[in-house]
Amino acid sequence: MDLTWPAPAKSDPKTSLTTGEPGIDSKGEKTIAADSELVKNIAHNKVSINIVWTLVTGFLVMFMQAGFALVETGLCRAKNAAHTMAMNFMIYGLGMLGFWICGFAFMFGNYANGPVNIGWQPPLGQGMMLLNQGWSLHIGDKTYGLLGLKGFFLSPSVFDTAIFTLFLFEMVFMDTTATIPTGTMAERWNFKNFIVYGFWVGMFPYAIYGSWVWGGGWLAQSGINWGLGHGAVDFAGSGVVHMCGGMIAIAGGLGLRPAPRQIWA
Repeated sequence: MDLTWPAPAKSDPKTSLTTGEPGIDSKGEKTIAADSELVKNIAHNKVSINIVWTLVTGFLVMFMQAGFALVETGLCRAKNAAHTMAMNFMIYGLGMLGFWICGFAFMFGNYANGPVNIGWQPPLGQGMMLLNQGWSLHIGDKTYGLLGLKGFFLSPSVFDTAIFTLFLFEMVFMDTTATIPTGTMAERWNFKNFIVYGFWVGMFPYAIYGSWVWGGGWLAQSGINWGLGHGAVDFAGSGVVHMCGGMIAIAGGLGLRPAPRQIWA
């Protein structure tokens, strides 16, 4: 960012902005400390704004759940409306619990060691560097990130505002991934199966695939390792969220019996 500061009207010995010579005031005294404090304030403001905006966008994504609930309930018979609405309400708690247990660790536990940034995520602070443990495959001089291994149960080793902000933001996308298949499987499964599914989707499929693309994994590294441009870039979740949810929905739809409304004989 290029900042142009207007020159103050009077010489100020506390700032180096009174002369064109950086780090020296009008009296020739060094003011490196003042400049450093200014840079720190700008950096802190930038990170604070990014954190607030990331939280706001996460809150907005939460409201997608209301749309899913209305659409899925409207496609069901009246007697199953309560069951479908309950699924859309409970998937948050079930998926979030699974994501808290291990999903977040699998997805972003090795984020700091990724050779490339995910691009769309604004800087949230140096706390992201705490996510620095994972499982990688080394073949020759190439490294292929497979899975993160830090942040289970959001343990004290990752207590940081930046990480908690990222957790909430990624958790609401996890819920979107988990909710897409519930519409496909509405009226086809019982509540016990749904509960198992809620934990499973928050712990494994979204997290593992997300690690490969958003967590600095091997797909994100394909540009560096294989010369394929910028590697796998998923700006807003078309692959990590919607494709992942769609594939789970296809598998569930093929594995379960047809919905009652689809039986005409």
